[in-house]
Amino acid sequence: MLYSMTGYGRSEKTIGEKIFIVELRSLNGKQYDIRLAMPSLLKPYEFEIRSMINEGLVRGSVEAIIILKQNGADKGAVINTELARAYYEPMRKLSAELGLSQENILSTLLKLPDVIAPSTEIIAEEEWNLFCKILQEAINDLNKHRRDEGLSIEADLHARIANIAVQQSAVITLEPRRRIKIKEGLQKVLEEHVGKENYDPNRLEQELIFYIEKIDLSEEQVRLKNHCAYFEDVLKENTISKGKKLSFILQEIGREINTTGSKAYDADIQKCVVLMKDELEKAKEQILNVL
Repeated sequence: MLYSMTGYGRSEKTIGEKIFIVELRSLNGKQYDIRLAMPSLLKPYEFEIRSMINEGLVRGSVEAIIILKQNGADKGAVINTELARAYYEPMRKLSAELGLSQENILSTLLKLPDVIAPSTEIIAEEEWNLFCKILQEAINDLNKHRRDEGLSIEADLHARIANIAVQQSAVITLEPRRRIKIKEGLQKVLEEHVGKENYDPNRLEQELIFYIEKIDLSEEQVRLKNHCAYFEDVLKENTISKGKKLSFILQEIGREINTTGSKAYDADIQKCVVLMKDELEKAKEQILNVL
């Protein structure tokens, strides 16, 4: 079974007076990359959170957003009253000297540096353990989305490999006729430029055998068939992350197709090669999104 690198997962739960919302988005990427936005309350556990997401999602460009809402009294910030008083006296005196109104002095005080500070509240161990379950639910939700999308990718890849196999069968069918065409072509060239009576047919036969062995396609077709079969076997494996492995196999399939094209010297076989390359490129595009 295949997993796509693209997916979305979400989980929301209430823990005491806190509401935690976890949203995960994943896009395709060669390596694992995460952008994490989280409340200060969870900062002491940032390493653990990153490790959980990394272990659960393996690859991809991941955006993780963790939102904390207070369900009840807001303990998100505290007012530094001592600092506010220290600011107030100089501001009151300055307002009096300048004859300015003191109606808005409180709102001005609250905007001054460090008057409003983040809460020093920390999350309890029990709350942290419950949050881990929320995060894991979001990871599982995203992986379910990845699995569902992976099913359609897997079906498409099966079709691409099957189409390559069809064209390979056509190449194998055309191969004997290609040898006859090469022999007849060389004989025609010799008869036109040398004359039928002026060359040794036995020597020609020997040279033909040597030449045809050099452009023989049988080894390439055996390897191509094996690579396609191996690709199908890997698709059936139960491992979650196999996109890189499948990509390497496609590279080997492409190498055999290219060699077949370079040794073909036959228009019909070249058409088969072009069709195989087209299917291969479509498969490579799909593999870019496989976990």
